[in-house]
Amino acid sequence: MVLRYLSGPDIGGASAEIIKRFEAENPGIKVEMVEGPAATNIRENMYSTSFMGGEATYDLAYMDVVWVPKFAAQGWLRPLDDWFTPKMQTEFLPGDVLGSTYGGKIYRIPVQSDGGMLYYRKDLIAQAGLKPPKDWPDLVRIAKKLQNPPALWGYAFQGKQYEGLVCDYLELMWGNGGRVVGEDGKILVDSPEAIEALRWLVDAVRKHGISPEGVLTFQEEEARHLFQEGKAVFMRNWPYAWNLVNGEGSPVKGKVGIMPMVGAEGRGGAATLGGWGWSISAYSKHPEEAWKFAQFATTVEMLKISYEKGGIIPARRSLFKDPEVLAKSPHFKELYDVLTDARPRPVHPMYARISDALQLHVSAALAGQETPEEAMKGAADEMRAFIERRRK
Repeated sequence: MVLRYLSGPDIGGASAEIIKRFEAENPGIKVEMVEGPAATNIRENMYSTSFMGGEATYDLAYMDVVWVPKFAAQGWLRPLDDWFTPKMQTEFLPGDVLGSTYGGKIYRIPVQSDGGMLYYRKDLIAQAGLKPPKDWPDLVRIAKKLQNPPALWGYAFQGKQYEGLVCDYLELMWGNGGRVVGEDGKILVDSPEAIEALRWLVDAVRKHGISPEGVLTFQEEEARHLFQEGKAVFMRNWPYAWNLVNGEGSPVKGKVGIMPMVGAEGRGGAATLGGWGWSISAYSKHPEEAWKFAQFATTVEMLKISYEKGGIIPARRSLFKDPEVLAKSPHFKELYDVLTDARPRPVHPMYARISDALQLHVSAALAGQETPEEAMKGAADEMRAFIERRRK
């Protein structure tokens, strides 16, 4: 029999190695990886098209964390509660487990973890006799003290109108006690806490001048290049940037520290959760075999292969204490603190629409076209309207 799944390009060959080992141990099962495009939204559409037709094209789905509520709400995924037990779940990072859950059931076993974090120039901060920031006001104060635009800016982030901007904003909003959606389903994004968090981000560009105007065009790589070229004191980005900013030839190699994103005074920061994992199609004719592969691919040994060959951040807690992993990536000690506090984006079947509304209005506020109050009220009104239409 053959199990199929769709994935992005197998950079480093980790997936091929895992499949090879699984097939060697399970001679009656073949696994076919359909290598799709790198763009995750296109792969999401490919899965959706197949599942909407009730087809068993894919037995497994290699899932982005933000797909889970949409796919689960549509009935496209098989609940894993009978297999992925609470005891097994404790072996994985808590945010990744939470992001795999919808409606009280678990639909995904985590593979790769990811979370937004704050990079900082530890050399510049130490030379000035300062310490890393403890909250957002502290970050602004340090950035203004150390920066010298345009040669050195205070803070680089993802300011373009896309999903990355939402991730940046959510971290500040959570760090200020705000929420997008309450437990009762009410939209809360126009709360004072949410508005104030947006004002922080807008002020970073328009009032304090710690971020360049060009940040409105920045995605992850533009922010990384500015920081890696030694032109920013702080940067919000994902774990992937660590190896690059510390690579051979990098002007800031060995001069960088990482920490969880900061929040309001007296509050802890928060990280937006990213990451991938295995789900099983509700239409698969081989669900037990599919689970067998998903469980195999998420063992300590296989996730170690994924880390070594593909550079992925493992979702298993134990690998952050593994001597071989720490020898290659000593920053995993700090990264663990970031990821253990990571939070999934709003777990809602209409998250894509929620994100679109946030992208539009947060971007308008950054561009000075709307005030933070107008932006969050506009986003909240749109969200309430389309959620109400869905209920009808």
